[in-house]
Formats: sequence, C-alpha cells, structure tokens
Amino acid sequence: MVRVSALIGAVALATAATAAAVQSKPTVTVTTSCATPLPTVDLGYGLWSATINETGKHPYYTFGNIRYAAPPVGDLRFKAPVPPKGRNKTVNNGAGNPICPQANPAWLLTAQAFLTGTPIENLTRPGSDSGSGGGFTLDDIPKPEAGTTEDCLFLDVYAPKSIYEAPRIKTKKGGAPVLVWIYGGGYTAGSKTGSGNPATLLDSARDGDEKGIIFVALNYRLGMFGWLSGPTFQASGTANIGLHDQRLALEWVQKNIHLFGGDPNRVTVIGESAGGGSIMHQITAYGGLKGKVPFQQAIAQSPGWVPSPSNYQNEAIFEKTLSFASLIAQKPVTTLDELRNLTTEQLYYTNYAVTGLSNYGTFTYGPTVDGDFAPKLPAELLLHGQFDKDIKVMLGHNSEEGFLFASPFVTNDTDLAAYLQGSVPAINPTALDHIIKDLYPANFDGSLPYTTQLSRNSVLVSESVFTCNTRALDLAYGNNTYSYYFSVPPGLHGEDVAYTFFNGDTSTPNQGLPVDRTVAEALQDYITSFAMNGNPNEEGVPYFPLYGGNSSTQVIHSGKLGTQLTDTAANERCAWWQKALYY
Repeated sequence: MVRVSALIGAVALATAATAAAVQSKPTVTVTTSCATPLPTVDLGYGLWSATINETGKHPYYTFGNIRYAAPPVGDLRFKAPVPPKGRNKTVNNGAGNPICPQANPAWLLTAQAFLTGTPIENLTRPGSDSGSGGGFTLDDIPKPEAGTTEDCLFLDVYAPKSIYEAPRIKTKKGGAPVLVWIYGGGYTAGSKTGSGNPATLLDSARDGDEKGIIFVALNYRLGMFGWLSGPTFQASGTANIGLHDQRLALEWVQKNIHLFGGDPNRVTVIGESAGGGSIMHQITAYGGLKGKVPFQQAIAQSPGWVPSPSNYQNEAIFEKTLSFASLIAQKPVTTLDELRNLTTEQLYYTNYAVTGLSNYGTFTYGPTVDGDFAPKLPAELLLHGQFDKDIKVMLGHNSEEGFLFASPFVTNDTDLAAYLQGSVPAINPTALDHIIKDLYPANFDGSLPYTTQLSRNSVLVSESVFTCNTRALDLAYGNNTYSYYFSVPPGLHGEDVAYTFFNGDTSTPNQGLPVDRTVAEALQDYITSFAMNGNPNEEGVPYFPLYGGNSSTQVIHSGKLGTQLTDTAANERCAWWQKALYY
C-alpha cells in the first residue's frame, strides 16, 4: 500500500532506552566525546548526552530520545503512562528515532489521486464499509516502518548552545522560553521528527537582540494504542491515552526543562491538526477542575478531530477492534485482557486494518468524551467556562481545510446524510435534517460559501471538524487572541506545517508547489515572537492585530501579508456546532 507521507507525516529509525535501580537528583555535567566536549544531563532515572549542530548561524545541542515515561507494554498497554522508574547509569546518546505504531486510512489514496487531477470516474470508489477506502484488504497493510515500537514515549530537546551554556541552570527561574511541538496525523500517524527540523525556528528566535528559545518535540501513542474508549474498554483501560501521554510529557517539561536552560514558567505548546486538537483538549482538561495546565501559552494550528461524544460510538469502535483482532490472531479476542495479551505484530495489523477501513474523511480513532480527562467536547467546555482561563492563545486555520476530507462521491442530500451518519453514528435525526436542510442546504447560487456539491461537502467538513474550533477558542478568551488565516494556494489542510518548519530551501515542494520564503519567514517570526513575548508582533514583519470584537484574522498569503480578513468562522453555523446539539 502506497503511503501518503506528504499528507500526514512520520518517518524513522530507532531504539529505546532501558531503566534500572536507584533514583538520584537531576544534575548537569559535561563529558568528553573524542576531542569535543558535549554536555550530559542526569535526569535521576537516566543520563542523556547531546549532539551538536554547528552548520547554521547559531549552534545548538540536541538531546535526542529522552524517555519521559516507562515503556507502555505488557500490563501498561492501554493504560495511562507512568514516569520512568529506577536508574540507568549508561549514558544514552539519543541515537535512532523510535516512532509509535502508525496507520493510514485507505481513502487517503483516493483523496491524493483526486487532488492531483484524476477524474472522478477513474477514482477507486469507496467500498461497502459505509464509505471506507475502496479496494482495501488485509494484504494491503504495509510492514511496520523502521523504528516502529510500542516503547515510543520519548521526546527531543533542542537547546541553543548559547542558552544551554548561559550561567543559570541550578534554579527554575530566568531561563529561556520553551516551544513544545505536538504533531498532527489524524491521531493515527506522525512522530516527533516527522514534521521537520526546528533549526530555522531556533534561528528566527535569535533575530535582533533576542536570546532565543528551546524547542521540544514529543511522541504520543496513536490509533488503537492511544485512543480506544467506551464503557467496556474503560472498565480496565484508560480512554484518551494519547492525551495522557502528552500531559505527562508536558509535566516532564515543567520538572526538567531548567536543566537545559529553559524556563518552565514560559512554555508555549504548538501543534497542527491532531496536534492543535490535542492542545484544545489540554486547555479544557478535566473541565478545568484540576488546576492550571502545565504550560502558559498555546498556538493551535487547524485544531481538529471528528467528534466522538457518545458511548454508543465509542463502544462500537472497541467492538470492531476486537473483531479485527480475532481475525488477525486467528482466535477469539473478546476482552481487553485478551487484546492486551496479543503480540505487537498482531496489534499492529489490527490497528492498521481498522484504520485502513475508516469512513471517508475520518480515521476511526481519536479523542472521545470519556467523563474524565474530556468530560465533554472541548467546544462545549469552552462555551461553559470549564477550562484554564490564564492561557495566552494564538491560532490559525487554512482557507481550504475540508477539501482533503470531503468525499467526491457525495453528490446529493441522500449521500450527504449517509456520509454524516458514517462519520458520527450517534447523530440524532433532527440534527441531521437541520444540518442538511438549514445549515448547509443545496443552494448553489453564491449566497453561501459554496457553489457546488463538492465545495458544500468541503465547507461542512471544514467547519464541523476544524475552523469552528478556532472560533470557539477566540470567543472563550474574550477575543483577546491572535488568529491567522493561511491562504497560500491551494490552502489545503496541513499546508502551513511546511511553512512552520521551512528550512530555507524554496525548491522543497509543498502540495506540489514551492514554499514562499517571505511568507514562511513571516510565519516563523510570528510564532517565535509569540513564544518569547506572548505577542506575535516584532520589528520587520507586518503588524498582527488582536482578533478583537471585529473577528480579525491576519492573512498569511503571498502578496497579502499585513492585511486582515473577517474570520470566516464567525458565523451562525459555528455557533450551532459549539452547542453540540447533534447528540
């Protein structure tokens, strides 16, 4: 099966670290590798040495593959992560690149073909599984990528040499700002290194007299390994494990980042798509009832997930997972304990089979309402004030968020109803009728933001899955946010990731088009300035106003930098979606 890496990220090589006996207090020392002195950080449970990159303007250390959780295997499968235990005295040099087990839905192949100009009559039509990717069989499941391992809960720390070696370190005050990346990939794919290298972000943060930032990227569990839920599953498993992984990694940053020169009181989380959606779930964690979240600022880029608010829907996914596990293991698998006792290979193929047959535009697995970490949908929690209100927020969405996920095979209201029922099985009939006839009626005269059936499908997906989430965040923080509108053609979902991690090479294609250097550098400047100062504005880039009462979004587009547009999500449809009246 061909991978759609340009659309969802993730690559890799790998190994994992081990843990042993006694704990000690975290310290920083310097060791010598050959003739080059390189630092080693002692985290108490293990030691990690750095590599150094001196090719750019500002040298930086990379502390790679730092374990932030015990291996989530054996009895810890399908459970919340726990901190590492014991002490391993062997210095870990961060070699390799462990990635969590990956999976891609088959419909992405159809979407890729459609986006590159294949006529609809020549596309592989979705199969019988409620609009799943057509033609997908177990024989199409690829072998695991290099580096794939269940023991994947690691993070990387990129620390500029000047920051790491600055006189500080013994206290948690006065360090550099920290930017923590949470990757996207539909909650079924991605890795801490899959989105790009942060070297240019580190350079951007050194513009003028700025001292720079520290960059952290983390892995979290994906697919069935990280996102199973439902009443039966939750009797002995933890729902939304991926969110718990992220939370533990962010708590690790609070506890340890000062050892690398960072300030735990100046942490900004940034993420796109599933990463942005995860950030919304972190902001609203536990309905705001468990105190402050372990960060102070957030940049949510195209925050998205397919709503999964009902026990019925979550239970059905768990039962489907057990059924495929039985097929692949060639024996009955009817309980979580039996699922937990399968081999990694059997779980990998089960995960890929279920994800591969996802309904068009969806990934099957993802965040769910679990009554604990996510007591309600994030937009609902924001509406009712159940979140951490002390976070500074910057966010953005793209001009064509929904196009990748909009099925070209939906050609009328009947198709659209089936599509929605496949994506959100618990949707109630009254809401379904309201969505199709009132919110997104088949009116193509130009009075609505679509003029064809395909663009109608696209706008519906865009608003219900992505853009209305940004509007909910803007309103929750009293419009005192910074919001951008990324519209560099084609403006597809995920296109701004290549701009976020732009490496200076304008020949590198992004959705088949070269990256615009001016736009990329401006976006990077906005991001790093916000991380350092809580405000994206800095000398040398066009002024970026607050969202404000006029719902102003900063246009990120070639030739239009410095202009604003009224937020396309400031509409009654988004107000309806936030109320979650469909279940």
